[in-house]
Amino acid sequence: MADYAAFYQRSLQDPDAFWREEAARIDWQKSPTRICDASRPPFVRWFPDGTTNLCHNAVDRHLPERADQPALIWVSSETGEEKTYTYAELDREVQRMAAIFFDLGVGLGDRVLIYLPMIPEAAFAMLACARIGAIHCVVFGGFASGSLASRIDDARPTLVVSADAGSRGGKVIPYKPLLDGALAQAQHKPHAVLLVDRGLAPAARVAGRDHDYTSLRERHAQAEVLCAWVPATHPGYVLYTSGTTGKPKGVQRDTGGYAVALAASMAHVFAGKPGDTFFCASDIGWVVGHSYILYGPLLAGMATVMYEGLPIQPDAGVWWRLVERHRVNVMFTSPTAIRILKRHDLAHLKASDLSSLRTLFLAGEPLDEPTAAWVAESLGVPVTDNYWQTETGWPILTLARGVQPDQPAKLGSPGVPLYGYRVGLFDDVTGEPLTEPGRKGVLGIEGPLPPGCLQTLWGNDARFVSTYWQSIPGRQVYSTFDWATRDADGYYTILGRTDDVLNVAGHRLGSREIEEAITGHPGVAEAAVVGVADADKGQVAVAFVVPRAAGPLEDATQGEALTAEILARVAADLGPVARPARVVLVPVLPKTRSGKLLRRAIQAVCEGRDPGDLSTMEDAAALQHIRP
Repeated sequence: MADYAAFYQRSLQDPDAFWREEAARIDWQKSPTRICDASRPPFVRWFPDGTTNLCHNAVDRHLPERADQPALIWVSSETGEEKTYTYAELDREVQRMAAIFFDLGVGLGDRVLIYLPMIPEAAFAMLACARIGAIHCVVFGGFASGSLASRIDDARPTLVVSADAGSRGGKVIPYKPLLDGALAQAQHKPHAVLLVDRGLAPAARVAGRDHDYTSLRERHAQAEVLCAWVPATHPGYVLYTSGTTGKPKGVQRDTGGYAVALAASMAHVFAGKPGDTFFCASDIGWVVGHSYILYGPLLAGMATVMYEGLPIQPDAGVWWRLVERHRVNVMFTSPTAIRILKRHDLAHLKASDLSSLRTLFLAGEPLDEPTAAWVAESLGVPVTDNYWQTETGWPILTLARGVQPDQPAKLGSPGVPLYGYRVGLFDDVTGEPLTEPGRKGVLGIEGPLPPGCLQTLWGNDARFVSTYWQSIPGRQVYSTFDWATRDADGYYTILGRTDDVLNVAGHRLGSREIEEAITGHPGVAEAAVVGVADADKGQVAVAFVVPRAAGPLEDATQGEALTAEILARVAADLGPVARPARVVLVPVLPKTRSGKLLRRAIQAVCEGRDPGDLSTMEDAAALQHIRP
């Protein structure tokens, strides 16, 4: 049995040889002779002289051996639909979509913004972009017009792909009005909109701009579109993530390095094999969906389950019935989802035959011990935590089940660093590396980052450097902006964010984004938003708001009205996912003498912790108004 420690050390001591071997997991039109170009740190170019295509590796190369094998299994508990696409059928749909893109003016390097629910056309669109060398920018379907407009202006897409509506919890969510609102707000005007009509909601068309997917699909039913072989360093996609400012960060991913990293992770981390079935219960709007609903399983020649719906709809047994029906071997979801299922009758889980399931992987927020113990005992399979970020594209910390299956887990810890990652803890004031077990520090990664990690931020190299590589004093080290500790065995425990980004049920939300939406209300003077610990979601957003007039503070009816308007405004600007769990009206916010909001102190009070040193506080009485 392989020893993971030796495997990991080899990846650090001889990275070129290590990643040259891993690069053989994918097809190349021109195999790389150079493995890593780190001559311009912190920027790194993996396999810089190689050429490849992500769609070819995910679909085309499997056709000779597994054309009739299931590739994409789509299930919607929202609409009651289910459809399985073989690799051959997936190939045909992707080529049709690629032909439509060409028809609508999309070319190599153009951006295509995808604003779709969890439907097969989302997968077709992403793969079609990869096929022709376009760059996809997927925006989560729950985002509102304001958030969508900011991403349109940053990515400047040639085409937007959307739908009439999505559905969640049986409630139809019209997309087209949100998209039309975003396009009205955005300075950049895309050339065309491709609309998938699901028959769920009316969708007004703009003549000359909006095109019907069904009719164009029929027109290009027999289209053949060859894969565009692109440099390994060619951007594959841009995915937006929240930051500490109101402007989202466009994480830019390459093509070759990402394909190699995902292919390696399917073998080494998830122990997946061709012909297996992988069920990642996430959303294609998040990085987990990009990596492990779509690309990872297909690169490995597996079937992937794409699910539209809630884990408890129509009941808490729906996921487990899918595991039984499709003989799922590996499952990946979030601790939040498992905590929700834990509240329901265990009979829902026990009613299904789960004998095909080998492992459950969980990520998105820290995994608490009771949840891990409950699901491991209930399923009777290993439960593997893992920790990573939109920026890295694949796990940083976990257990490599495909390298050393018996590598022991520790409850409360996601595990040890994965191969290729030079992980350490650093003092947030001095930048000093912290080597003693138990010390709390900022989790950092020394460069070069391994394949699959972000190349830069879209259109903003300077922000990439200043945000990630200059945050740990005196060192050019990538900061994860997470506090962590490490024990004597090298296992890490994640303690929480060092910055002002909230983690709500695995969704990263910027405090500043929510605050800016709130302060846009004419009745609001100031606002502070903090993440407060929550048993189900990991964190929830709580907003403390200073009204412009004293009325809402003095009159309960006025206060309730203002609170309702604030919540509606946040939902309208940023989407329901960003709406605070609570809004608390206060006469003043705790600040330092220099005017900086004391968010950590506010958060500590809300969670019943010591707020720490308040000697720099401008008004010592301000914290008295803070309440959970």
